[in-house]
Amino acid sequence: MPGARDLHRGRLMRRIVVVGASLAGVHAAEALRERDYDGELTLVSAEARLPYDRPPISKELLLGTMESEQLLLRPESWYHERGVELRLGAAARGLDPAARTIALADGSELAYDGLILATGSTARRLPAVPDGPTVHVLRDLDHALALRPALQPGKHLVVIGGGFIGLEVAGVARRLGLDVTLVENSPIPLVRAFGSDTGDWYRRLHERNGVQFVHECAIDSIGTNRGGTVLGLSDGSAITGDIVVAGIGSIPSIDWLAGSGVALSGGVLCTPDLATSAPGVVAAGDIARWHNPIFGQEMRVEHWSNAVDQGRHAAATLLGDRSPFASVPYFWTDQHDTKMRFVGRAAGATDTRVELISDDKLVVTYGRDGVLIGAVCVGAPRQLAKYKVAIQNRVPWEDAAESQLASTV
Repeated sequence: MPGARDLHRGRLMRRIVVVGASLAGVHAAEALRERDYDGELTLVSAEARLPYDRPPISKELLLGTMESEQLLLRPESWYHERGVELRLGAAARGLDPAARTIALADGSELAYDGLILATGSTARRLPAVPDGPTVHVLRDLDHALALRPALQPGKHLVVIGGGFIGLEVAGVARRLGLDVTLVENSPIPLVRAFGSDTGDWYRRLHERNGVQFVHECAIDSIGTNRGGTVLGLSDGSAITGDIVVAGIGSIPSIDWLAGSGVALSGGVLCTPDLATSAPGVVAAGDIARWHNPIFGQEMRVEHWSNAVDQGRHAAATLLGDRSPFASVPYFWTDQHDTKMRFVGRAAGATDTRVELISDDKLVVTYGRDGVLIGAVCVGAPRQLAKYKVAIQNRVPWEDAAESQLASTV
């Protein structure tokens, strides 16, 4: 008999729907088939494109060293071979957990026995200005394809926001020969995420590469003149740019779940195994908020490796595995000629220590209650691997630091 049994609730699942053709969604579908689920499997996406990888859109795609077809997570044949029905360009608009149905934007409904929520995040935008100039954001492939032709040598790019997207776009634009000004409402970039030591190191990196910073300013107005887009700043000054990109963060794509009864709080609230408050529904990726036993914290993580691992874990949970999702978050960012690798968590850290610093290397560790919880590593991949093991094993901070010191002598 086709399908699989949800061991937690005893329901035979013949129809599983994955909402969100994201990295988490595709890996969830893959894991279902690998676990011998042979019932109906549908992957629903708001985008009309085949599922694709997102990290390169702010780097290689903008640089022109990669084209959109190279971003595909899987070729179209992969879905056919595994019996995955693709519903592209069909955004989910509502969920009825009691009837186990999903309403789609095209007016149709999908019935399910098991459901995986993997709708990812959307770019946070500045308040709309009627008939105002274009302010680019960068979250999906269409955004990148709209921005790329505007990045011409000699143009002036103004980036709003000193987070990862803003800094990556600034670095790409400098490589392409643009003048770049970055407006940030904090004293230094990345300070909220990683503290002043890491933030100051990145500020100096970008300044050495020609990026100009305007710190501790918000955008009060947006307009145009013959010179381009005019941004009025909170200190009374103004900046005029040929292109403006807002990299001011993202928000989980969960609006469509409002009123469904699925518990929400800055994401989809999950039990440690990624099950939601609705029967037969699990969540994965950017939208999932769960208790991570390694850190003893509830968290929501927007990183590539987390999406892969959670997608696969959510699939296992739907098929009856009740083990908690315990992970050490990991991500990377490429800016100018450096690669940052970060492992663990900086949020909640009570102590920070600079272990190594130079123009091309940086190692900063983060601790809480005497235990290592996170590490920034730039130009230090060997240290990163050892820190990950130490965080996984909840090694005391001092022991981890001594071990790292011994490994570099």
